Amino acid sequence: MRIISLSVDGIVQAAQRGLFEWLEQQAADVICLQDLRTSEERLDSPVFFPEGYYPYFCDKADGSRGVAIYSRQLPRAVMMGFGYSPDVDLDGTYLRADFEQFSVVSLLVPQASVEPQAIEDKIRFLDQLQGHFQKISNKRRKYIFCSNWHIVHQKADVQNWEAHQASPGFLPFEREWLNSLYNEVGYVDAFRVTCNERDVYSWWPSGKAGEGDGWRVDTQVISPEFAPYVQKARYYRERAFSSHLPLIVDYDIDLY
Repeated sequence: MRIISLSVDGIVQAAQRGLFEWLEQQAADVICLQDLRTSEERLDSPVFFPEGYYPYFCDKADGSRGVAIYSRQLPRAVMMGFGYSPDVDLDGTYLRADFEQFSVVSLLVPQASVEPQAIEDKIRFLDQLQGHFQKISNKRRKYIFCSNWHIVHQKADVQNWEAHQASPGFLPFEREWLNSLYNEVGYVDAFRVTCNERDVYSWWPSGKAGEGDGWRVDTQVISPEFAPYVQKARYYRERAFSSHLPLIVDYDIDLY
């Protein structure tokens, strides 16, 4: 099974840059997109509904944020949000597709700025998301979370980390949250299962891939039982569709 995830900086712009033509060549079983910046009803071109995929969207009323899942197989169920307050998790941030034995989630964690209110909003979101992770970790169902976290975990995941110690995305509470997710709740960064290479980044705040300091904020986070089934994980660098790079992960797992 191949899963591709990408934060698109607007799905219309990414399509204009050739995203869907590229995806047609990748033979992905599931595609997870984040940060659509539009609503499904405004997507009036067939390019956004590629043949051979079942498309699902969770978007925000004002056309900001938004996540999507494209699946070659019809999911058993699709759920928007993770069951907390609607203004937090139904805000174009969380979409889940359930298959026979596991679920795939397209997740967009809000980006914080240095403004106190933005940081408070992100703390609130992460607190509720942490409760969700703890809840589902006690269930038999396994998960693959495809996310733009807007957080890096380790110093190796941000270029010139010394200069970013006070930058949102590298703040102590954010890194501690990911520490808890990996070390206490037990989830696994799929990319790190097969690659320990440093200086690998997936996003450039400059808005252009490869320019300025890079951050690895885009990951597929998996239930620990799936770690032995990660065959290959890599970021696609040859062509830019947004300020983020697509993450391609191959799993020795079948959707059904």
